[in-house]
Amino acid sequence: MKASLKKYTLNFKLPSGTSRGVLKTKDTFFLILKDAKGFGIGECGLFRGLSVDDMPDYEEKLQWVCDNIYLGEQELYNILSEFPSIQIGLETAFKSLESDNTFDIFPSQFSRGEKDIPINGLVWMGGEVFMKQQISEKLKQGFSCIKMKIGAIDFKTELDLLKSIRKEYSASEIELRVDANGAFSPSEALEKLKYLSDFEIHSIEQPIKQGQWQEMARLCEDSPLPIALDEELIGIFSEEKKVELLNTINPQYIILKPSLIGGFRGSDTWISLAEKMGIGWWITSALESNIGLSAIAQYTFLKNSKLPQGLGTGSLFTNNITSPLEVCNGKLQYNTNLKWNLKNIGIQ
Repeated sequence: MKASLKKYTLNFKLPSGTSRGVLKTKDTFFLILKDAKGFGIGECGLFRGLSVDDMPDYEEKLQWVCDNIYLGEQELYNILSEFPSIQIGLETAFKSLESDNTFDIFPSQFSRGEKDIPINGLVWMGGEVFMKQQISEKLKQGFSCIKMKIGAIDFKTELDLLKSIRKEYSASEIELRVDANGAFSPSEALEKLKYLSDFEIHSIEQPIKQGQWQEMARLCEDSPLPIALDEELIGIFSEEKKVELLNTINPQYIILKPSLIGGFRGSDTWISLAEKMGIGWWITSALESNIGLSAIAQYTFLKNSKLPQGLGTGSLFTNNITSPLEVCNGKLQYNTNLKWNLKNIGIQ
């Protein structure tokens, strides 16, 4: 078996704003395995500025994996505990190589095009007009769950946007989620959560920056709306530390980004712990190309969550990998009439 590496830059259709800045491009890496029977491919979806493995020697580590692929998936996965985005690329590439169909790594009714996955429509930060335009588009596209990023523009403007949605749609018609990406300070967070609760918000993701466990625990206890941990899970490697985090903070939900938390095995551990503690969860992509998104979506379907998932990021790029993934009426589906095309990354 031989392993090789392809770097690829994804271009956003529109600059996409978060409280950490505006994204215009995103580099990603494909791990390609070949043996006598065929090839497998997995995406190492590094998220610069957010991934714990965003290190100067990241590409050197990827090359080391290629050079030492003979060690096998399990041993390499264990060695790469501090490189979660490489772990998921490795897991996916090996599953892809072993599969009868390169891209059907978790066979199911979803990958056969028989069932779909409800997802949230994502509204990026920006000016009021831009955000209103996005909200209108998501509603027209049939989404019944909208996730709005907040914390970068004036808070009153953000409240007015939520108010305008609620004037037209009740909580039973449109589920609203907000994501602060850690934008609030601990001293102001509770007051802001009280304002947000007027609009029957389903949940708020990461109201304050990660690493402030005691402050987050107090917020989860006192908040008038459910809190979901997101960035808080990043960089927590051992099961013991995961248990400590969940016991200390006791959130209402956790959000799993497999590329940031150790791939499928890492997600399995978090889900198991959360369910034992009565904590809800859902899965979100982290700006992967369609190769990584497809793998995460197939995995997600098998987990049987009843909540809308955060898997709608595939349509953000002008040069994504052509795939059978489609978003239709607020659901992600696999259109088996469409084919994969890897020419973008030099694979015919």
